[in-house]
Amino acid sequence: MPDSTRRLSNLCGRLDEHIHQIEVFLGLRIQQRGNIFQLSGTETAVVAASKLLESLYASTAQDHLLSPHLVHLSLQELRHSEEMSALEGDGDGSIKTPKTLIKPRSRHQQEYVRGIRRHDINFGVGPAGTGKTYLAVACAVAALMRNQVDRILLVRPAVEAGEKLGFLPGDLAQKVDPYLRPLYDALYEMLGFDKVARLIEKNIIEVAPLAYMRGRTLNNSFIILDESQNTTATQMKMFLTRIGFGSTAVITGDITQIDLPKGERSGLVHVIKVLAGIDDIGFTYFNARDVVRHRLVQKIVEAYDEFDRNSVSQLSGQEASQLNERES
Repeated sequence: MPDSTRRLSNLCGRLDEHIHQIEVFLGLRIQQRGNIFQLSGTETAVVAASKLLESLYASTAQDHLLSPHLVHLSLQELRHSEEMSALEGDGDGSIKTPKTLIKPRSRHQQEYVRGIRRHDINFGVGPAGTGKTYLAVACAVAALMRNQVDRILLVRPAVEAGEKLGFLPGDLAQKVDPYLRPLYDALYEMLGFDKVARLIEKNIIEVAPLAYMRGRTLNNSFIILDESQNTTATQMKMFLTRIGFGSTAVITGDITQIDLPKGERSGLVHVIKVLAGIDDIGFTYFNARDVVRHRLVQKIVEAYDEFDRNSVSQLSGQEASQLNERES
């Protein structure tokens, strides 16, 4: 790399903060002496970092001042490149978090993880126990640890089967909080209780009801909308239009467990039809074979599916139409 003290200082940033950003993001080590950079890591990471350093250095030629934000944007562009796909282990879709290594078990789970890595908006649709939410949280944690995003947002609609949130104590966020327990449990397993508590305190991890998303623009964030089958069509549109630059959104739901008031159309069912033709949005559909809980859970899911199929012919008019719509 050509030797220019001013440009090299610009490239490295204050106290080498730009170099540290690249190290964390790509999982390698960079040592610099003058205009000599020594990179230590996997071959894929080294190649990606070399190209990025050369590109950033070239951008300083016209007195272009680099900043952590601009380096972050360059890393975001790298995230969609072939080098990054190889670096993240697209082969088996393994996800490395601080406390555990998570491997997708089924073909659909592997497709789901690949979709999250390749697309900014992804839908995971299927029955309980298929790993939709758990894998989304794992991808969010991995992205946060790599500095691919600045924060994680966990969002959920305030609708629950047979429950009246108004009778629960606290404000709306506190009322919804108990229903986010699966998300919390996944975070504790991947980061540890103390670290999760610190990140929540610093607002790096934010838990919010869907109603709190209105009017916001979410940049450089990893956003998970859980139980999205209980959004309305209007709420789903509102949520999707909150997504800003550098963000990833994962929307999970089970269209066989819609708890909206009678006559209210599910936003998840609606959005699947609306966005089906957009190639840059990922859709993964899980089924009973993807269930990773107790073996009886898979049989229970299959039994309910079979029962619902057999019941369609016995239902009349509107009921049959609603059931068919949920399964389509």
